[in-house]
Amino acid sequence: MSKIIVLMPYFGRWPFWMKLFLESCRRNPSVHWCFISDCGRMPEFPDNVFYKEMSFTDYKACVSERLSISFDPESAYKICDIRPAFGYLHSDLIKGYDFWGFGDLDLVYGDLRKVYTEDYIGKYDLISNHGTRVSGHLCLIRNTEQMNLIFKEIPHWQQRFSDNAHQAIDERAFSRLFVKHKNFPAFIRKPLTWILYSNSRKCSFVERYTTPDGCISWRDGSYVFPKEWFWDGENISNSFQIEPDIPYFHFAIWKKSTWNDLPAGSYIPYIEGKTYRFSSSGIDIVETVDE
Repeated sequence: MSKIIVLMPYFGRWPFWMKLFLESCRRNPSVHWCFISDCGRMPEFPDNVFYKEMSFTDYKACVSERLSISFDPESAYKICDIRPAFGYLHSDLIKGYDFWGFGDLDLVYGDLRKVYTEDYIGKYDLISNHGTRVSGHLCLIRNTEQMNLIFKEIPHWQQRFSDNAHQAIDERAFSRLFVKHKNFPAFIRKPLTWILYSNSRKCSFVERYTTPDGCISWRDGSYVFPKEWFWDGENISNSFQIEPDIPYFHFAIWKKSTWNDLPAGSYIPYIEGKTYRFSSSGIDIVETVDE
């Protein structure tokens, strides 16, 4: 089985759903995660989630030295821009792995191996869960010298990484190395890309519909999204249907908008056997009749 590790530099404070995130990692024991963080290792960290203590200041110094740039942003959100370089930047952490990845924390995972089967991932060097761009919430990259250095093909990458302003390089400029003419109809874009652009030939871009209320339309082409999503520790479903082919549920839009109005509180605990409901109103446990 291909070995996968997802690299997660994260600084500040763990989000209130962190225990749910960690449980969803635990349910995927054949996938590993590595946090580089100053938030502290929680007791709920499972064996397949590693923790490396580091301050944001020290991390910026590490990036600056390793990439020979000046990396000194005020906000840790800027780290998203250097994600394409993680394979090179953290080469010590990905030794022995077939794939490394980067991803977001505002999600819960389903059964990743149902989507990332050996037959599927064995064909590709880059795997995105969007149809026409790299998915910042989770992207897998084959651990080869070519793919670990491909970020250097991003035009003016040194200046852009050094710029303190967030530029969404992981989803925009990095995507353009692999996806060309993305506004062309798929039946034209795909064969044209295959013929003309070698970087695109071993990449998979499949829209998984992981993020409700976002800029990408729903499965039927409309912008009418499921209003409630459910996670029972293993399976993901929503108010429309069961989602057998979804690797995770990404609640970024709600987190950035309506959830900002929620009162600050403690971490939501994971309770075995319970189903959690996610909506624009927040996260709660679905009560059953016998309760």
